[in-house]
Amino acid sequence: MSKMNIDKKIVDDLVANDISFVTTVPCKQLAGVIEEVEARDEVFHIPANKEDEGMGLCAGAWMGGKRPAIIMQNTAIGVTINTLATLIQYYRMPLPMLISYRGELREPVACQVEMALHTKALLAQLNIPTYHFHKQSDVEEFDMILKHTFMCNKPVAILTDANFWGGYGEQ
Repeated sequence: MSKMNIDKKIVDDLVANDISFVTTVPCKQLAGVIEEVEARDEVFHIPANKEDEGMGLCAGAWMGGKRPAIIMQNTAIGVTINTLATLIQYYRMPLPMLISYRGELREPVACQVEMALHTKALLAQLNIPTYHFHKQSDVEEFDMILKHTFMCNKPVAILTDANFWGGYGEQ
């Protein structure tokens, strides 16, 4: 499956699960998904300045009757801890978090590795179900993950690493 097809499959699954509000924080790896979200009339896309702000927007969308999702990098997981615990989890809001998992194998930027070391532990500490997309075929589980998060009213993290996206360009 090509990267373009993965981007389309992800957004097709969002739309099929009635996710009509998506907030994003810029990320080179997720740029194709973000462009696909922006191109869809069924989805209201609002870029956020910071991840915790984006989660606040998603909470407002949920309370307003929309199904939200956030697209972000793992490097900002630390910024979101308070918002996840005291807003999203406390009020039992479902929130799919599509997260580029920077700092894993094939990462070209050394400083990205530090947050990668803490990402899964922080999510585990918050008892947030976490799925790691490493192979392109892993995208086949995305639809089931979305159904699960809205069934149980819990946030869910989908970590997508460099192998899943096909690397970081020419290496």
